[in-house]
Amino acid sequence: MNFPENLKYTKDHEWVRVEGNEATVGITEFAQDALGDIVYVEIETVDEEVAQHEVFGTVEAVKTVSDLFMPISGVVLAKNDAIDGNPEIVNKDPYEAGWMIKISISDPSQVDGLLSAAAYRELIGQ
Repeated sequence: MNFPENLKYTKDHEWVRVEGNEATVGITEFAQDALGDIVYVEIETVDEEVAQHEVFGTVEAVKTVSDLFMPISGVVLAKNDAIDGNPEIVNKDPYEAGWMIKISISDPSQVDGLLSAAAYRELIGQ
């Protein structure tokens, strides 16, 4: 499995790409593989402040529905409209085209608490 070194990760299987005071968030390759074929992504938190560890949306797969947890506190600036009509993009390209949300970071110090790629691999036994 692929876990890009330039990203940060959470124990809840989200990834974060920090770019200045903004970040892009999605689910890891491990998460999408465990969920199976994703059929729907629901995100209704655009323009809302969401605290770290709170739910910012859900992913529905053939097997189950899973909550998406905010890796760091922030205001949700945008959701990925491309996955509305094509949720399978998350399965095909979880780290690029399959991103979920973009946020404005409220507390940059929370980034330091996220996992490196090596720590995430260890967490999932890879």
